[in-house]
Amino acid sequence: MPIFDPYFVTVAVIAVLVVGLSKAGLLGSLGMVGVPLLSLVMPARDAAGIMLPVLLAMDVIAVWTYRKEVDWRILRIMLPGAAVGTLLGWALWSVVSDAGVLLFVGVVTLLFILDALLPLRKKLEGLPPSRLWGNFWGGFAGFTSFISHTGGPPFQIYVLPQRLTPAIYSGTSAFFFAIVNSAKLIPYFFLGQLNVHNLQLSAALIPVGIVGVLAGVWLVRRISMKWFYRIAYWLVFLLALKLVWDGARGVFWGL
Repeated sequence: MPIFDPYFVTVAVIAVLVVGLSKAGLLGSLGMVGVPLLSLVMPARDAAGIMLPVLLAMDVIAVWTYRKEVDWRILRIMLPGAAVGTLLGWALWSVVSDAGVLLFVGVVTLLFILDALLPLRKKLEGLPPSRLWGNFWGGFAGFTSFISHTGGPPFQIYVLPQRLTPAIYSGTSAFFFAIVNSAKLIPYFFLGQLNVHNLQLSAALIPVGIVGVLAGVWLVRRISMKWFYRIAYWLVFLLALKLVWDGARGVFWGL
């Protein structure tokens, strides 16, 4: 892995900064691009392993920041499903190739973009929260979070229609993913994703992630996101197409 390659360093720093900003509630599900971005410069599984300690460090900051602003009812509904999804991700990890992980990440990213263009979340607004619905999306969030740390969109599909205040939403999201990410530590260790090399890279990126979270907390009420989101969604869409293409080449054509 080209640790000192300027391209590698640039991509890694951008990926972690975006995730950090999303942890603060600034960019929402755009934080899911962390692993897809890192997948451009390293194997997708290594990217997931490197990101986990970084995510946990950022979770600490986010949980402390929003410690008094949490909807525990939502967590009680979603976390049992998330536990099942995490176990399912662990069980399937060994049978999925790197190309398969890349393809899966790309497809999930495309689904996120489609959800923004065809807003299922708006259609669901006003409906009473269903425990079964919450368990399902909690499970999907746990599974995609385990495979590639892309649990944001499933979480949002269930939570955003409930029209929480921004602070309560951010706090609920922070606690949900802090718990889910902590649960992934033991499986990731046994899968070899927390090896010395990956942990060294994680340690180098943790300060970047903390800066991203702190900057996001400061910026969240100070800037307009209208044009940023328009540009960012297009960039994520192009990134998703590349990931799907690269993953499909490996899965279907062995390239």
